[in-house]
Amino acid sequence: MNNVRFWPKADIGRAFPLVGLSRYDVLEDGHEAAQVHQTSWRCGGHLATRCSSTVASDTGYRSSRFSIPGCGANRLRGFHEGLKEAGYVEGENLNILYRWADDRIDRLSVLAADLVSRPVAAIITGGVPASLAAKAATTTIPTIFIVGIDPVQLGLAASLSRPGGNLTGINVFNSELVAKRLEVLRDLLPQTTRVGVLVNPADAGSTDPQLKDIDAAARAMGLQIQVHNADTRAEIDAAFEAMGRDRPDAVFVGTTVFLNGRRVQLAQLSTFYRLPAIYALRDFVEVGGLISYGSNIIDSYRLAGRYAGRILRGAKPAELPIVKADKFELVINAQTARMLGLTVSLSLLGRADEVID
Repeated sequence: MNNVRFWPKADIGRAFPLVGLSRYDVLEDGHEAAQVHQTSWRCGGHLATRCSSTVASDTGYRSSRFSIPGCGANRLRGFHEGLKEAGYVEGENLNILYRWADDRIDRLSVLAADLVSRPVAAIITGGVPASLAAKAATTTIPTIFIVGIDPVQLGLAASLSRPGGNLTGINVFNSELVAKRLEVLRDLLPQTTRVGVLVNPADAGSTDPQLKDIDAAARAMGLQIQVHNADTRAEIDAAFEAMGRDRPDAVFVGTTVFLNGRRVQLAQLSTFYRLPAIYALRDFVEVGGLISYGSNIIDSYRLAGRYAGRILRGAKPAELPIVKADKFELVINAQTARMLGLTVSLSLLGRADEVID
């Protein structure tokens, strides 16, 4: 057990990110987006900074709330750390514009087009919908994506080693993680045989591959799964009401921008119906979810920042291989476990990267 800390109450906001740099731009599915410019800059109510250096890049971020929602702050901090490692510091030799889609995927194409219309040097995107929106918006501006699905399968790259075109980035997901999450569930609850699976079918690009992997892993482990679809807040309520009646041994929550944005609701419903649930992101556990296992997303944003720096210095995305995330973390909320009447084994606690209490 590497770290134990107390769990503070949290009110997590929701958003989709887009980020842009003067020589580089970032677009993220539902949360942050930034854009970078070399010479011109417009604020227009954005959260933004401007660098006085003539060689500086501009990056911007637009938000209807004038603040960074929820876990977006931590991810952007990782991104800034990566930029700094590459020699770029916002306000010194780099300006950043930020865009928030506020969990509305339908806004992404407009935000992407806005970034493309500016003299940006690059775009950075987080998540499948934002990355696809950026791909559709430009074939010339270098784009760095952070996605949880095979980017070749998504059509974002020709291959992992040589992406081709104007896109490259970070792949934070591999199919083994689905099986690993189910294994963690069984380690936590050895008698598990029936698992409810909550997915977001409206985001087919993210959901379909996950369902395929979940089905294969469950069959290999002898688990029965029951899939519940939810594309709205009300449908999430209905799905948990149904699972509350059916009483699966555990719940597997899929990973999409929409579901990630509903993490407070999901954590609360899991506790209310006394259904142990596992998630891909630590963000859920930080707001009361039971357990998560997945890629270290903050580190993935740091890697994206480093790639952004390379592109700002002239590297071509077509020649930068896609990086597969190699840092994973297991996070457990001990307080939630006690509320659910669960005893977490010393073995599982010892494997945890963090235990929240």
